[in-house]
Amino acid sequence: MPFEEVKKVWMNGQLVDFADAKIHVFTHAVHYGSGLFEGIRCYNTKRGPAVFRLPEHTRRLFDSAKIYRMDLPFTMDEISQACIDLIQANEFEDCYLRPVVYRGYHSLGVFPGACPVDVVIGAWIWGKYLGPEAIEQGVDVRVSSWNRMAPNTFPALAKATGNYMNSILIRQEAAIDGYSEGIALDVNGYVSEGSGENIFIIRDGRIFTPPLGASILGGITRSSILRIARDFGFEVVETFIPREMLYIADEVFFTGTAAEVTPIRSIDKITVGNGRRGPITERLQKEFFAYIGGDIPDRYNWLTPVYAESETKARKPALVAG
Repeated sequence: MPFEEVKKVWMNGQLVDFADAKIHVFTHAVHYGSGLFEGIRCYNTKRGPAVFRLPEHTRRLFDSAKIYRMDLPFTMDEISQACIDLIQANEFEDCYLRPVVYRGYHSLGVFPGACPVDVVIGAWIWGKYLGPEAIEQGVDVRVSSWNRMAPNTFPALAKATGNYMNSILIRQEAAIDGYSEGIALDVNGYVSEGSGENIFIIRDGRIFTPPLGASILGGITRSSILRIARDFGFEVVETFIPREMLYIADEVFFTGTAAEVTPIRSIDKITVGNGRRGPITERLQKEFFAYIGGDIPDRYNWLTPVYAESETKARKPALVAG
């Protein structure tokens, strides 16, 4: 992640230089994980840079804050606009956005008390999360020995920084054993999700994915693929999935803002299908990439332009005949 290319960071309503984007070591979130965040992509489409599903990501950030009783000092519209302003300030055309809401510096103790709610948004250039070759070839994964959090312990629907300590364990274990990623089960033994991705399983032309009750995060890319698949006429079933179904699936793939749509070619060294990206995965993947690339109309209104059309044209060099 080339942070050296980042010029500005948005902090509590102000654009500050990257070098000045600092917090105190006694910030509450550093000690207790009292933070929330979002991961958002800006794509350089054929019609100019556009942020993918910005209102939905912003709403989920506010939903997370509501669950954790953190009142943001900004509106949803202000946060969405701050994301646009930050992309423009850094002169990015394709980037990853990271809004973070956290309990700031005031006092320490589990009860956050008078600690302020601070908001920071970062942006940087980030390529394919699981590697560019994974998009076509797929990845090798394992079922993790670590489960996702049990219901009524941590709220899985909140995208909280502390929840990702569980993700770190899953991802580290997979990497140490030579896998690209891990798949976690919930406390009842049903398939939940990857360390940072939702999962889809295809069997006999039907598409299955775990429900929200399986301790998953309600992924924005997940909901996008659900919509696309249903519009294509596929039968999509949100249901509890037993572990062994992973081994007999025709196709399996991950979705996520970072992972986008990534095929899985083996699980626990058992080959998925024929060991290559399957036809349904490929169709959904190509439609998704065509959408975010601006190759097809924005029929769902999922793309928020970074620049007005006139500005986009002005930023592109004119063709000179010669």
